[in-house]
Amino acid sequence: DSEEDIKQQENRSNLNNQSSKRKKRDEETEGAETRKKENSGRAEGSQSTKEELSLAASGEEANAPPSSLLVLGDYDTKPVQKVQPFLPQWLAHPKLVQKRIKDNLVPIRDVPGIHPRLLKRLQTNGIESFFPVQAEVIPAILQSASNGYLMGQGGYRPKDICVSAPTGSGKTLSFVIPIVQVLLDRVVCQVRALVVLPTKELAQQVSKVFNIYTDGTGLKVVLITGQKSFAKEQEMLVQKKVTGYCSLADIIVATPGRLTDHISQTPGFSLMHLRFLIIDEADRMIDDMHQNCLNQIVKAAFQVENDSGSNMLFQRTKPGPITAASSCYPQIPLQKLLFSATLTQDPEKLQQLDLFQPRLFTSVYSDKKTLGDGTETEQDSNKKYTLPEGLSQCYVPCDLNSKPLLLLHFMLKMKFTRVLCFTNSREASHSVPLPTDSFGGVTVAEFSSRLPPNERRRTMKEFEQGKIQLLISTDATARGIDVEGVNYVINYDAPQFIRTYIHRVGRTARAGKVGVAFSLVLRIQERRFLRMLRDAGIQDIKKHPVKGNSLKPLVQQYEEALCKLEKTVKVIETGKK
Repeated sequence: DSEEDIKQQENRSNLNNQSSKRKKRDEETEGAETRKKENSGRAEGSQSTKEELSLAASGEEANAPPSSLLVLGDYDTKPVQKVQPFLPQWLAHPKLVQKRIKDNLVPIRDVPGIHPRLLKRLQTNGIESFFPVQAEVIPAILQSASNGYLMGQGGYRPKDICVSAPTGSGKTLSFVIPIVQVLLDRVVCQVRALVVLPTKELAQQVSKVFNIYTDGTGLKVVLITGQKSFAKEQEMLVQKKVTGYCSLADIIVATPGRLTDHISQTPGFSLMHLRFLIIDEADRMIDDMHQNCLNQIVKAAFQVENDSGSNMLFQRTKPGPITAASSCYPQIPLQKLLFSATLTQDPEKLQQLDLFQPRLFTSVYSDKKTLGDGTETEQDSNKKYTLPEGLSQCYVPCDLNSKPLLLLHFMLKMKFTRVLCFTNSREASHSVPLPTDSFGGVTVAEFSSRLPPNERRRTMKEFEQGKIQLLISTDATARGIDVEGVNYVINYDAPQFIRTYIHRVGRTARAGKVGVAFSLVLRIQERRFLRMLRDAGIQDIKKHPVKGNSLKPLVQQYEEALCKLEKTVKVIETGKK
């Protein structure tokens, strides 16, 4: 019996366990169903609330004014504003000079303050009218020197003057006339004016102009460029007497290297009485700073002499606060005059010159064109440089091998005359003329620093006389030199910098005349070349393609010229051996 009771109890307990498990499963399934119902209810509630909110928001948007809502983080397309440079007052608001030379000539007698002797000399040289830049700058310099060599009352110090005008606009005469006039009444010969130029040829040209207008005045002009021996130049600058050294020059025209040599090595050479410091082609002087030449000039000008004497009366002090002590004795101010066709507007570079309250005269500005309805629109507002008014510009896409043929095409087929052709190196300026000369029919010559000064002068004279029709040159002639009668400029090698281009093409269309500039541009360079001009505001250059059929007749004759040249070179080399 006991065994049966035990079995029955076990069966009962198993049944109870199974029933309890079933109850738990049922409870779990019921709980899951209730949770699902709750979640679905919540989802329906949230969806209904969302719909209600969206309807309410749409109703509010419909009723609200348009500017009442501000969406944060939205992407709004706005035009990008170009950052305008902040320039000093004298750069931002310069004195504007008329660009068009022919339409704005000023009779020389209408310019106030010019000495009758200089007016007569101008007329003798065939000058009846001043160019716009001359009519503006000459009176400004004369006015700044109204007190002669000395400062004005109350310590008045003349302002420095900067001139930015196109090539061939008459900048040289703008400083020659007023400087000669201010020095006409000088009694003691001292270095009163110093003109610093980057090249020997340009220095010779400026010295020649000074000599024309100082003839018969007693003023002495000395050129120091290293073309004469150092001892000879010393004899031209100073003379030793019993009482000491005395100056033999009133006006010095110099190149930077030779000038610094005389400042440091020539006994008795003094710039203590220097009144005018003229820096022509100022942008190149700023970029190169020529072995710190400008700082040495200023240091020599403000040097205090230890010797007692009359020089102590005119001690010079650098610009600074005006006090009773600084104004109690007469002083000679140092006035700087800067001239260039491509004067920089970079204040950091101009700061190196330590200018005193400068004034800027410029012809680089935007033209305002009046329309029919009376409104004004700005033209050329992006221009950074000004080119001569009568200049036409073209470029010829080509490959390297066709360049010599294009040059012959221009000279023989298109009958170009008085052509100045620029290369990027001395080697190219020497190699280009050789096959052209062997080809025949063109009188060609080389002009570069490879040649001695006497031969360069002779070549330039023959070119101006028309004996040479094609002059192959480096950039030695591109800076400021006035080559008479250039009808065409050809850039055989495309210039790498915009300033080089400006100075090259500026050798033609000078003084209001007309001229044409061609640039031979390799196809791989074309895009960069046009972008360089566009960034400088030069838009009016035309594409002038030359078809291959035009060059074919020249190929055989050119190859024969090369063979002839090769034989000539071999004969010369054999003779040397």
